[in-house]
Amino acid sequence: MKKSAHDAEAVMAQRSRLAVTFFTWVMQRQIAREFHALRLAGNGPPDLPTDRPVVVYSNHPAWWDPALFIVLAGRLFADRQSFGPMDSAALSQYRVLRRVGIFGIETEGYRGAARLLRIARGVLAAPSRMLWVTAQGEFVDPRIRPVRLRPGLARVLARVPQAIAVPLAIEYVFWQEKQPEALCRFGAPITGNARTTEQLAAALTETIDSLGQASMTRDASGFTTLVSGRVGVGGLYDLGRRLQAAARGRVFDARHDRQPPR
Repeated sequence: MKKSAHDAEAVMAQRSRLAVTFFTWVMQRQIAREFHALRLAGNGPPDLPTDRPVVVYSNHPAWWDPALFIVLAGRLFADRQSFGPMDSAALSQYRVLRRVGIFGIETEGYRGAARLLRIARGVLAAPSRMLWVTAQGEFVDPRIRPVRLRPGLARVLARVPQAIAVPLAIEYVFWQEKQPEALCRFGAPITGNARTTEQLAAALTETIDSLGQASMTRDASGFTTLVSGRVGVGGLYDLGRRLQAAARGRVFDARHDRQPPR
């Protein structure tokens, strides 16, 4: 058996549907606890053909990005099997994540890039599968320009020309609430030969800019809320507000973005 086929089959064999369902639920609870909401900007997820595999590639603003991948994959693309690379050293501390399709690679040097190519080719051999990649390879603020991507993404797409590439922008911001907002937006699917590293970076830059414009409005009506989280401040502050509402005969609303009573 070729090494590429062996590596990919080992990764796919470790993935468990039960584990994916469980971890999707766990990550949704984590996001609900730590964020005010997880919101999707624009017209929702892209309309993708069912007869082609998909590579979703994103910017990498924070530690939370893989958790968002798990939730987005489970909520929006449950009919597909999702996989994604992770730094081998980090994965060694969270070995259970292999059960949800995450595989380890060395982030520097030829060996890691070669392993990514081998596994990606095997994973994307079936149209029902997706690969999720933080294409910058390190934490980068969404405002940094130019957006630079690791060359491995373009190499994967060159090896798997039937795959559809989809840019995904991610941003974490504070609006009116104590807890931050987790915001994301999918860009237009990319097919054909226009998928060099520079072209992929340009498409991701456009998607990040579009998400940033939507984020600055602080208007949740332009987003679809995928996960609702915590509201209010808690403690003595919210206790005072709760008592004030009770004294006025009103139902207490912990949100800070509500309209003030007239």
